[in-house]
Amino acid sequence: MSERWKQRFENFEKAYSVLADALDANFSDLSDLEKMGCIQAFEITFELSWKVMKDYLVYSGINLIEISPRKVIQEAMAAGLIQDGDMWMSMLKNRNLTSHTYDESHILSGVEMIERDYLPHITALYNYLKGRHDG
Repeated sequence: MSERWKQRFENFEKAYSVLADALDANFSDLSDLEKMGCIQAFEITFELSWKVMKDYLVYSGINLIEISPRKVIQEAMAAGLIQDGDMWMSMLKNRNLTSHTYDESHILSGVEMIERDYLPHITALYNYLKGRHDG
């Protein structure tokens, strides 16, 4: 379905917007609950990011034999959809870790890593796909 990636992109766009807005807040003013919300927003955004990559690759004519976040990231890197496959693999690893971590120091370092390291790559993917979605 050629429009599938566009539908998925619209969901990704909503999640990305929530994540970006959450990370715009003054971090020291956030409650523990709000910090955990930032982690959850990242988890949702990451899930939608690899799925929209998958849908866009299929739309672009790339035959994905195996569909997993790791394989989709590798194919997206090979296709030029993303630039830093290692950073995306780090996101995958940390997304899995944050799902099961409730220690305050891990939450704090996780949110800092999301803002500093991951958000720029998610933003680059968003901008790339936004241009194709609207163009």
